[in-house]
Amino acid sequence: MSTAVSADRSSGPRATRPYMPGYGVVDAHSGKGLLPWSWAVELLTKARNYWFSTTRPDGRPHAMPVWGVWLVNRFYFSTSGQSRKARNIAANPRCVVGMDRDLDAVVVEGLAGLAAGEKVRQQFIDAYASKYDWDMAGFEEPIFVVRPLVVFGFAEGLEETATRWILEEAGRAGE
Repeated sequence: MSTAVSADRSSGPRATRPYMPGYGVVDAHSGKGLLPWSWAVELLTKARNYWFSTTRPDGRPHAMPVWGVWLVNRFYFSTSGQSRKARNIAANPRCVVGMDRDLDAVVVEGLAGLAAGEKVRQQFIDAYASKYDWDMAGFEEPIFVVRPLVVFGFAEGLEETATRWILEEAGRAGE
């Protein structure tokens, strides 16, 4: 994919340059070369494998590959309620979802929790079954949702394309 295009400021969250000292990120204030939100959504939607990272109660990181779906600016996945991921989320909902494809990468920082409602569950099951050709009939594991706070996008030519989207003001802390 590796395409740098001008940001479409008419839709999606506000795009800015991330602060990346030492990486030569250029033109931090003009907005030139910022990736459009649609670029990130396309990669997040089409990705097959994602890296999901949480923090253990003792502070050690925990990262695992997961399958999931991107629906309406949220990342959904399922895991056993007894899994390390689920137990970490229960103790600290802060997480990171990452994916990459060739020279493109998207990183989502957000808050994870249990997804609520039968409608959401059915949307997840339908999207998951379509994406992975996986029969979810009788599926009883919990479904988790990640609410993004800030998303980073990197395409070929990192110095000219590095983009940060702030989805909620709470995402500004620790950027």
